[in-house]
Amino acid sequence: MNLIKNLDVVFSVLIVVMVLLMVLPIPTFLLDFLQLFNIALSIIILLSTLYVRRALDISSFPSLLLITTLFRLALNVSSTRLILLQGPKFDGKVIRAFGDFVVGGNYIVGIVIFLILVIIQFIVITKGSERISEVAARFTLDAMPGKQMSIDADLSSGLITEDEAKTRREDIRREADFYGAMDGASKFVRGDSIAGLIITIVNILGGILIGILQQGISIQEAAGLYTLLTVGDGLVAQIPSLLISTASGMVVSRAASKESFGSNIIKELTSEKKILSITGFMLVAIGIFTPLPTAPSLVIGGVMLFVAYSATAGQKKKLAYQAAGAGMQSKNILSQQNEAGGGQSAPSKPVKSAPPLTSADEVSEVIQSDTIEVDIGYGLIPLADPTQGGDLLDRVTMVRKQIAYELGVVIAPVRIRDSVLLSSNEYIIKLRGVEIGRYELIPNRLLAINSGMANMALAGVQSKEPAFGLAAYWIDEGLKDDAISMGYTVVDAPSVFATHLSELIKRYAHEIVGMKELEMLIDGLRVKNATLADTLIPALLKLHELRKVIQDLLYERISIRNMPMIFEQLIETSDKNGKDQEKLVEDVRVALGRQICESLKSSDGQFHVIALDASIERKILDSFTDGDNGRLLILEPEYANLLIERVSKGLEEIMMKGYNPVLICSKSIRYQLAKLVLRFIQNINIVAYEEVPSDVALSVEGIVKF
Repeated sequence: MNLIKNLDVVFSVLIVVMVLLMVLPIPTFLLDFLQLFNIALSIIILLSTLYVRRALDISSFPSLLLITTLFRLALNVSSTRLILLQGPKFDGKVIRAFGDFVVGGNYIVGIVIFLILVIIQFIVITKGSERISEVAARFTLDAMPGKQMSIDADLSSGLITEDEAKTRREDIRREADFYGAMDGASKFVRGDSIAGLIITIVNILGGILIGILQQGISIQEAAGLYTLLTVGDGLVAQIPSLLISTASGMVVSRAASKESFGSNIIKELTSEKKILSITGFMLVAIGIFTPLPTAPSLVIGGVMLFVAYSATAGQKKKLAYQAAGAGMQSKNILSQQNEAGGGQSAPSKPVKSAPPLTSADEVSEVIQSDTIEVDIGYGLIPLADPTQGGDLLDRVTMVRKQIAYELGVVIAPVRIRDSVLLSSNEYIIKLRGVEIGRYELIPNRLLAINSGMANMALAGVQSKEPAFGLAAYWIDEGLKDDAISMGYTVVDAPSVFATHLSELIKRYAHEIVGMKELEMLIDGLRVKNATLADTLIPALLKLHELRKVIQDLLYERISIRNMPMIFEQLIETSDKNGKDQEKLVEDVRVALGRQICESLKSSDGQFHVIALDASIERKILDSFTDGDNGRLLILEPEYANLLIERVSKGLEEIMMKGYNPVLICSKSIRYQLAKLVLRFIQNINIVAYEEVPSDVALSVEGIVKF
């Protein structure tokens, strides 16, 4: 236990010892031990890389690569010292074995094999690993903003917790650091290959000089002795180096794998049975009809045909089970059941399994669950990425708060995701998966909006403001002061998006409020007014009936923030008049009359409106008929068109005076008249006389008449 606690000290000492190996002499038996340990360590590292599913599972690999390179070089220096000092008396068994057994005692063959290994490692494996590391590091850094934005979007939409978001951000940072470190660590392997080649050449030349000048042997004997020992030493060092280089390439190339290397290879190479069958038949034909060796061709071809046949038979059996609605239970589950039962394992039998898309998790991935979502082009990612100074997510949060305070609607978090289907600077706003707005921003410019006060054109890209359709120009920041002085309203790209999103939410607020949003509002009401909520729901009104009332109010942009008053009035009205939708809505509007009129007052403190002529009101009253869901307004098409035209003209006149477009009528016709008029004229207000408090100054600016 103490050793485990002090592993950092142990490793520190071992690294210092590696450096000392280059200076201090060691006996040959210790050299043999360390060289075998080096080979074993390289095999362990290579095999470990075959079973990792992602690079971060072996995040210490760059440091390990440096340490193993240092270890090999230290052993190389130590073995060189012993070979040159002891000469014919050198008894290193590992080096002798590689020199005598591996290359057959022929130093020329040894030199050739050594050079081939160096070329393979230096040109093929090391060069490829280095390139993969470089590209992986570059693309990992480029992908960081998109990944960070995806995490922030999931966090905003409530799909993950704050702790999960921190963990994901940490993984992204570690991944970038890992590939950056691997890009640099690959240079160590490359340098190790060059150093091994140079050391071998120097050792051969040095050994020949020592043999001739100090030991008095011939050139041929010195060349044979020292070359054989040096080549053996080089092979002992190059084989572990080759294994480590291969492991390095395995780590950086396993970017898209989700399983171990062996599982991926077997699954991917045997997924198409036709390939195995065709290859098997070709090898059998080659063995029979060509001069190539018959036995190996028949054996390999026969094995491939057998594997293809077995896989096809297994697939047919599996399909048969699926057709019957059954499948084979996994071996792992069976073993767990047997262990839990404490008895012997029974023969495996087909067990019925659920068909696809039956579990709640599977179905939830298919069902549209996001109320509001935004798709953006890749050019807008910097606006949404906080690490690049983007504040788009903060703007969305502010819009949600603004809507909550203005309309009383609590909107679920907005999901923002990048989409390759959009142009670079384009975004789409969706409501329950359906597009409700689209626009193209220019991030590095400002939008100068002409609200009717400017008469001169600007030097910029002509466009239209998305929320209200006003004429506008995308201009450089240097023209901001000139545009303002000319009467333009100048805003930046994130503000354009936020305004567009806000107006769309207000326009479609009645569709946004579903059962989930309504339950959130009721739960909020219960915190301080539990009696109101429990009295109304479900005794007097069902949840879906309450939702219809709320949706009708929001359709005309009436704030439902005063939920206690709304519930009080609904309790009173539903108790007296039942569940008539029109009566419920109109009585609530009367209760909210002061709130409605206050929001529509002009700057002079008066409530300016246009009114309907008495004859028109009588005509509308006479045109009501009873339907399955209450009263219906049925007007002749010509009369309805003329009414819409006159109302539109009257509202235009009142707007030209600087007042809000408000039409007033009696409560008895307001609900059905609003349904008719708002279908053709947007962004106007239709109120009833009963909604205007007695202390509010009402000013009728015109009468709609025929």
